[in-house]
Amino acid sequence: MIKIRDDEFQYLVGYLKGNFGINLTQKRVLLDGRMGGYLAQQGYQSYSDYIKVLQADKTGKELQILLNRVTTNHTYFMREPEHFDFFGKIVLPYLEQTVPSRDLRIWCAASSSGEEPYTLAMILHDYFGHKSPAWDKVLLATDISQKVLDMAKQGIYPEESIEKIPEAWKRKYFRKVPDGGVQVVDSIRSQVVYRLFNLMDPIRYKKPYHVVFCRNVMIYFDAPTKAAVVERLYDAMAPGGYLFIGHTESIARPTRFNYIMPSVYQKGV
Repeated sequence: MIKIRDDEFQYLVGYLKGNFGINLTQKRVLLDGRMGGYLAQQGYQSYSDYIKVLQADKTGKELQILLNRVTTNHTYFMREPEHFDFFGKIVLPYLEQTVPSRDLRIWCAASSSGEEPYTLAMILHDYFGHKSPAWDKVLLATDISQKVLDMAKQGIYPEESIEKIPEAWKRKYFRKVPDGGVQVVDSIRSQVVYRLFNLMDPIRYKKPYHVVFCRNVMIYFDAPTKAAVVERLYDAMAPGGYLFIGHTESIARPTRFNYIMPSVYQKGV
């Protein structure tokens, strides 16, 4: 296993923070542990050799490998279920009454392997029911990892990953696949649009978002980076829109968002 030198560590920390906001300043053991074995397997003699290849790679393949290895895409269905309960019981009734255009825009800004956006799609389907054809519902899911986005598009998961899902949902929204896993049904998968996106980039949108889930990603950011992301999210949201962040995260004050409850904020009307 190749060990990282101080100068190599500083370069990769600066590269990841400058381009993706990922702050690994205090994560040397993590970085070395996740990359050292890979570099040895690939025949590199040092991190410096790898950095040269990373810099020269125009395909983005090596960058994706780096991002996949240093970020933790750990998620599961119904993670932090209070958010989904609040979304279905409070947010959707509010939006139904306050969005006269019937054009809903929802964004999962760190969607990982798809459990979060598919859960939202199921809640939307249940809530609107027969009223659904009258509504234009755009559910965008983004992540910086192409690997997890490709997994999400397939919508295939181990059967144990849906243990916390209501039995009615298991019957209605999943089907068994030959390898013993389950797959989200086509009618739900078709509701989610997946895109590669870096939260450090400008947020471009045709219409502002009514709901943004940006959960368990800002833990990688330092305070100034997190504050800048929060400001960009605020500007991309419609008045009255709701922002959900992870239970272990918070937004520093002062902020333009109104605090609703732990990890839930709302843009003023």
